[in-house]
Amino acid sequence: MTPHKQGDPTTLNRLYGRSSGHKLRKGQQELVDSLLPQIAVPEEGAITSERLFGDERPLHLEIGFGGGEHLAYRADLLPDHGFIGCEPFLNGVATALGHIRDQHLANVRLWRGDALDVVRRLPDASLSFVYVLHPDPWPKARHSKRRMVNDGPVDLIASKMKPGGELRIATDHPVYLEWALMIMQRRTKQFAWLAEKPSDFLQRPGGWPGTRYEAKAAREGRRAYYLRYQRCS
Repeated sequence: MTPHKQGDPTTLNRLYGRSSGHKLRKGQQELVDSLLPQIAVPEEGAITSERLFGDERPLHLEIGFGGGEHLAYRADLLPDHGFIGCEPFLNGVATALGHIRDQHLANVRLWRGDALDVVRRLPDASLSFVYVLHPDPWPKARHSKRRMVNDGPVDLIASKMKPGGELRIATDHPVYLEWALMIMQRRTKQFAWLAEKPSDFLQRPGGWPGTRYEAKAAREGRRAYYLRYQRCS
C-alpha cells in the first residue's frame, strides 16, 4: 500500500462514529452480555475463516452494519459463507444480535469497534465481498479525511480482497457519491466498475436488501445510489 504523508486528507487511520445512544432495553443488554461474547471476533491475532468458522469458506465483511438488517439477510441467504460485521455503535450491535438470534444465524461474527482493526488482521486476498453501505457522509470538506471511502482504507481493503471479489458501496448523499466515484476512479487497476448503464447504480440489485437508513433517506426525499466494483486480478 502506498504510504501517505501525515496530515494527508485521504489518509484514515481510524473510523469515526458514536459508540452509544439511548440506554439498551433489558433484552438487548442480555444479548450483549451473553450472545456477543460467543460470536465476537477475537481481539488479537490473525482473523481467518478457519479460526472464525472452523473451515475454509468465502468471507464477507460489512463495515458499519447499522442495525444489521443487510448483514442478517445476506448471512441467511448464504449459510455456507462466513460474515464479519463491524460496528462501533452499541445500539446497532444489540439490534443485530436480535436478528442473529431470531434467524438462528451460525455464520456471523461481530466486532464492536473500528473496522480497520479487523481489516488489518485479515490475510491478503481473503475476502470475497466487502460492503460499505450508507456510511456517515461527513459532508463538510474539512471532515473529508473521516470518510470511509478514502485512498488509504480502499487500498487496504483492496489488498484483502480475492481477485474477482466484489466491493459494494451505497450512499444517499450526493457529496459522498461524488467523492466515492472520484476515489474509485483512481483505482482502475484495482477495481472494475460493474455499472454498464445508469440504472445499474440507480436501482438496488437483487440479493441486496434495503436498510433502515435507506428507508429514512427515501422518506426524506433522497435517492440512494448503489456502486459495485470487482477486484481485478
